[in-house]
Amino acid sequence: MTSHEKYMQLALAEARKAADIGEIPIGAVLVCGEKIIAAAHNMRESWQDGTAHAEIIVIQEACKKLGRWRLSGCTLYVTVEPCPMCSGAIVNSRIDTVVYGCPDVKAGGAESIFNIITNPNLNHCAEVVSGVCEEECAQVMKDFFQRRRQENKARKQQASAKMNCCQEEKNRL
Repeated sequence: MTSHEKYMQLALAEARKAADIGEIPIGAVLVCGEKIIAAAHNMRESWQDGTAHAEIIVIQEACKKLGRWRLSGCTLYVTVEPCPMCSGAIVNSRIDTVVYGCPDVKAGGAESIFNIITNPNLNHCAEVVSGVCEEECAQVMKDFFQRRRQENKARKQQASAKMNCCQEEKNRL
């Protein structure tokens, strides 16, 4: 197992924690040298905060722990390609390297849709490594959304059954 795979497995563990509490299962780990500085997962629903993405939380925690906003010398591992907001935070935090698992073809800010992290017109560029544990990262997302669709279908069926029951009761009266 490579070091990229080792740290991505830790990010995957964070993603699974997110899934367990009903959050979109994205996990992130920030490493400086060989030391893990911070690890987090999405918390948007729990915190009711649209900016509570795993990457943002990890960046904030790392800045507090290290006592600096420049995270040069650090590598960010994230299970899904960062969105434009997170990509901007990565650039502004001066992170050296971003390693992600699977692409986000609907909102990717690193390569899929936008090229923010490696854009030479910005004041900082980071190296991007994609596809680390890609299948496993993608599967966590697929499993989560499949389960969510099943739960939504069951809720709709329960609501429909309740409506039918009420209608039958009304018809009897």
